[in-house]
Amino acid sequence: MKKLLIIKTGSSDQHVINKCGDCDVRIAQCIGIPYDDVRVISVYENAVPILPDDIAGIIITGSPSMVTDLEPWGVATAQWLKQVVKKNIPVLGICFGHQLLAHTFGGSVDYHELGEEKGEVEIHLTEDGKKDPLLGVLPARFSAYSSHFQTVTKIPPDTVILAENDFETTHALRYKENVWGVQFHPECVGDVFCNTIEHKTYGKALLRRFYDLAVTAQNDEKTMRWHNS
Repeated sequence: MKKLLIIKTGSSDQHVINKCGDCDVRIAQCIGIPYDDVRVISVYENAVPILPDDIAGIIITGSPSMVTDLEPWGVATAQWLKQVVKKNIPVLGICFGHQLLAHTFGGSVDYHELGEEKGEVEIHLTEDGKKDPLLGVLPARFSAYSSHFQTVTKIPPDTVILAENDFETTHALRYKENVWGVQFHPECVGDVFCNTIEHKTYGKALLRRFYDLAVTAQNDEKTMRWHNS
């Protein structure tokens, strides 16, 4: 079985880590896979992003950093992503990761004109979102934890808006056929610091669905190679 690659772009506050684990740990817990089935590259610590051969899908985490800071590790990760998407591996960006994908593919990111969105928020799917293979696993209206100052101010060409609310018009985007970004935090589910309720936030359902899609894509690729051999 191939593994999940987490591109870690920052770390949670220490009190959050003490209570709930860091973002990479919570992502694995939400999906329901052992941490041994996850590879983590901490690019924010200047680790060079690479793509091992045994990867089924990639998740890019949130970060206290800002995309517009154009830190060297962020620029390097964006360049790496441009090459990775050519390999048709499913990618999901969360918060900072979502914005980094927008920046990578020709969109724009800046501070939100209304300031910070923080806490449990109500979000609704667009008509495209309801039909999307990933976001469609969610109900038409759902709650999620959000914490961000910056936003995607201009979506890249051919990008589809999948979810929004009154504050944020780009809460979920599909950048390419199997490349998604969500502004909210699906890994913040039922945690004390989030004050969210699991059955309302549906974060586990979204992350599990992404993992299932990644594994299915991997199996389809193996079948195609077998038929062509």
